[in-house]
Amino acid sequence: METQKEKYFWRKNYPSGVPFEIDPEKYSSLVDLFEETVSVYSDRIAFNNFDKEITYKELEVYSAQFAGYLQGELGLKKGDRIAIQVPNLLQYPIALWGAIRAGLIVVNTNPLYTPREMEHQFKDAGVKALLIYENFAFNLQGILKNTPIEQVILTGTGDMLGGLKGWLVNFVVRHIKKLVPKFNLPQAISFKEALKLGKSHPLKKVEVESEDIAFLQYTGGTTGLSKGAMLTHRNIVAALEGSTAWVRPVLPAEGAVIMTALPMYHIFALTANCLLVFKLGGKNILVTNPRDLPAFVKIMKNNTFNMISGVNTLFNALLNREDFKTINFSQLKVTLGGGMAVQDAVAQKWEEVTKCPLAEAYGMTETSPGITINPLDGSQHMGSIGLPFPSTEVKIMKEDGTEAEFGEPGELWVRGPQVMKGYWERPEATAEVFEGDWLKTGDIATVDEEGFFKIVDRKKEMILVSGFNVYPNEVENIVASHPKVLEVGAIGIPDERSGEKVKVCVVKSDDTLTKEELIEFCKQELTAYKVPKEVEFMEELPKSNVGKILRRLLKEREEGS
Repeated sequence: METQKEKYFWRKNYPSGVPFEIDPEKYSSLVDLFEETVSVYSDRIAFNNFDKEITYKELEVYSAQFAGYLQGELGLKKGDRIAIQVPNLLQYPIALWGAIRAGLIVVNTNPLYTPREMEHQFKDAGVKALLIYENFAFNLQGILKNTPIEQVILTGTGDMLGGLKGWLVNFVVRHIKKLVPKFNLPQAISFKEALKLGKSHPLKKVEVESEDIAFLQYTGGTTGLSKGAMLTHRNIVAALEGSTAWVRPVLPAEGAVIMTALPMYHIFALTANCLLVFKLGGKNILVTNPRDLPAFVKIMKNNTFNMISGVNTLFNALLNREDFKTINFSQLKVTLGGGMAVQDAVAQKWEEVTKCPLAEAYGMTETSPGITINPLDGSQHMGSIGLPFPSTEVKIMKEDGTEAEFGEPGELWVRGPQVMKGYWERPEATAEVFEGDWLKTGDIATVDEEGFFKIVDRKKEMILVSGFNVYPNEVENIVASHPKVLEVGAIGIPDERSGEKVKVCVVKSDDTLTKEELIEFCKQELTAYKVPKEVEFMEELPKSNVGKILRRLLKEREEGS
């Protein structure tokens, strides 16, 4: 049954050359996609890390060795789960594709997880094997006995860099910088040893189908217990086909180069960087530690790149460095912002410095992740999350069950071939977020008559002041536009008179900023009930692994004080 809005009404503003529909069945599985891609682009560079490069052919060989180890040495079968807990190193795509080719389900795990978080994920997913970065292996030893893990594979920073360089990098990390705390995992073997053992076990072809699970991608747990989103091969193929349709018209045909600073174990960089650019036959430049901004800027200065993805806090941090402005951006065609709201002030400054628009996209772990994206041809709408991906339907629903009018806020619902199968072994949680085949995102949004959507805020983070809705994104956007503000997080705190009042936690870029100055600034831009009543200056704000400011932790800190 059609709603008052014409179905797919936003398509009138689709960029030229972008199809309305994609074929989620184009590849029978990611294995099918992998085999085609490495055959077509065999001699091209696939990944670069610490200036070490591997070709598509080398990736095919290494991943077959890792798959051979998983099958032949560990006896892992189709559907078994393997966790990969590694930052942006060459080992990551090798292990990822090795596991996929062996028919396993990949459980991406944040290396910065605490032992409690690791234990929950490994037990919940029923993980049988784990590839872990040695810098964080000390967190594993205390909880390993509580998990179903049968084999641990350890890897160091320099393991795939080869020869003297690889040995030297590992020596410096372990003994000079002392970044590898002592641990005791006597049953573990090294990644290099696993590849060596895998050579004697030719890869056994596994029949993988489109509805088989490719990833258990765990949600961040910001609104409760972390859950594993079941993303099928069809889900990921659909996400890649939609992304390809959107970016291909603006990227060079001979092979794009992407700067990958966001961690590939996160759904955003997994799809938008690791898998998308692989599918295009491009090169991924892997940045292992983007928090080391001087080193990150040096990598960007030494490499020509066409695309970069990031979150608002990363772009903001780069823009506040003078050396960033000396980079050659002449070949930069796509800057993609996601993971959190891109603030207008940051988007404007990014385009001024790089001459490349910062296009905001929106998605969720549960949607592989793309839902909407702004045009990449310069016609993006600042402050908007853009238009729906090909083959994707989006609508705004009010609490009374009717569809919202243009400009009217409501919960954003989505359906499309990239939407997850459900949450791993959690039928009740799955039922809570689905209405038929529509996924309820929990985000409050609006849509205009041109079909551009805008996130107003998280449903659960909305602040209620004297019965009026205050959306933290709006307050943060205004505060961030003050020239003396570096970062900001807005939360609601209890108030006897109004129920709640707005508080902002601010990191200064100029020490002369005062609370009074900031509140007065807000009064010029916001109606009275939206103006922050309290301002707290902090040295830093709590962030997720991709740099998203965690309002939840600001709230918990407030409640505990």
